[in-house]
Amino acid sequence: MSDPVYYDKSTDSMYVTLREGRVVDSIVHDDRDFVIDIGEDGQPMGYNIQFASKHPDVIAEALQLLQRGNKIAAE
Repeated sequence: MSDPVYYDKSTDSMYVTLREGRVVDSIVHDDRDFVIDIGEDGQPMGYNIQFASKHPDVIAEALQLLQRGNKIAAE
């Protein structure tokens, strides 16, 4: 997998890729300005965070899931 975290300073948006695969659905969380992309198995594939600098809580949540996924993959 390429770099799992991409930040675009010009739009203050961040994408955290949790795992590779096909996205089949997206769950929008308007109140916290992010979208969770869902894979074919119903599990999160990535987080698309808008106005990222205003949402460190969402970034932390996404990075925790990424870290947990990497630990599982390493086992």
